[in-house]
Amino acid sequence: MTEAYDDMNVFAKILGGQIPAHRVYEDDLTLAFMDVMPAADGHVLVIPKANYRNILDCPDDVLQATIVTTRKVAIAAHKAFIADGITVAQYSEKAGGQEVFHLHFHIIPRQMGEHLRPLPRPFADQALLAKHAEMIRKALD
Repeated sequence: MTEAYDDMNVFAKILGGQIPAHRVYEDDLTLAFMDVMPAADGHVLVIPKANYRNILDCPDDVLQATIVTTRKVAIAAHKAFIADGITVAQYSEKAGGQEVFHLHFHIIPRQMGEHLRPLPRPFADQALLAKHAEMIRKALD
C-alpha cells in the first residue's frame, strides 16, 4: 500500500525554494537538477512540480511531462559528457529502492568500463556541480 505524500521531503523543499539546487532545466510542469550525491559525473534528477510520491500514484499527464523532460535532459547530458551511454532509473517505494518519496527519475551519463560510485556516496563539491549543470544547460541549447 502506498503511503501519503510527505510535503516535507527534500525535493518538495527544493521546489519550495527552502533548499538550493543546481537547476539544469525547468518548465511549467517539471524541474531537472544535479544530484548532490552523484553516482557519476553529470547525474541529474528530474521531478514533476506536482506532489506525487512515485510512479504508482502519478497520473498519466504528469508522468508524460516528466518522462519527456527526462529524455530531453538525458540527450543533453549524453552530449555534454560525451558519454558512451545513459542510465535512466526510477525507484518506487522503499522495497523498490526509493529513498526520497517524491517521484523522480535519475539520469546518469555512463562511460564504458566506468563503475558507479558506491553507496553511501559523499556530497559532491558545489563548484563542480555548478560546472556540470552549466555543461548540461549549454547542451540543451
